[in-house]
This record gives sequence, C-alpha cells and structure tokens, in this order.
Amino acid sequence: QVQLVESGGGLVQPGGSLRLSCVASGNIYSVKTMGWYRQAPGLERALVATITSGGLTNYADSVKGRFTISRDNAMNTVYLQMNSLKPDDTAVYYCTADITPRPTYVSANYWGKGTLVTVSA
Repeated sequence: QVQLVESGGGLVQPGGSLRLSCVASGNIYSVKTMGWYRQAPGLERALVATITSGGLTNYADSVKGRFTISRDNAMNTVYLQMNSLKPDDTAVYYCTADITPRPTYVSANYWGKGTLVTVSA
C-alpha cells in the first residue's frame, strides 16, 4: 500500500526557516511529479511548488525566491526548504506525488495527511 508521510512542520518566528520532508513508501514502481500544496484556515488548498522526476520545478508566485523544492529520486523523497517565512505562510502543508504502484501499474495521484506550519512571533 502506497503512502506519503510528511515531516518537519512546526512553529517558527517570522523570518525563520523550516525544511519539510515527504517520503513515499510502499510497493512503488515509479514516481513522477512530486509537490507541495498548502491550505490556510478558511482558504482552499493551493499549489506551493512541484518538481518533475527530471528536476523541473514550478512555484507559486507567493513563494518564489523564498522556498526551494528538491527531491531524492532514489529515496522517493521530496523536500521543501522554506526561508524568510511570513505569517501568511501559516498553513497545513500537504505532499502529493504521481505514483505507479506494483502490482497494478495503474498510476494515481497520492496525498499525505499534512504537516502544520505556524509562523508567529
């Protein structure tokens, strides 16, 4: 059974940094695009950043220059380095990945349960 597990959330002061990690585990044949979304209180879930298996990245305008997405293909892990954090970055951060599992070889989009990031003095 495939699952995504996030870690690294917590409380940080404005201007601080956090690094989120997400590991995809289970009987996996391949992992294509991985990414991060976030959902702030009262708002819809929104894209933060994505990265393809080849390393091409895409960022929401609100995080460009502050956040960096990266991945370790051998470990099926995606990271989100978040710098210069602002109170508006407060949200639950969700990991997502396009995964082809064994033995079905039917690709699907999987989601983690989320990790809370709170930016506050």
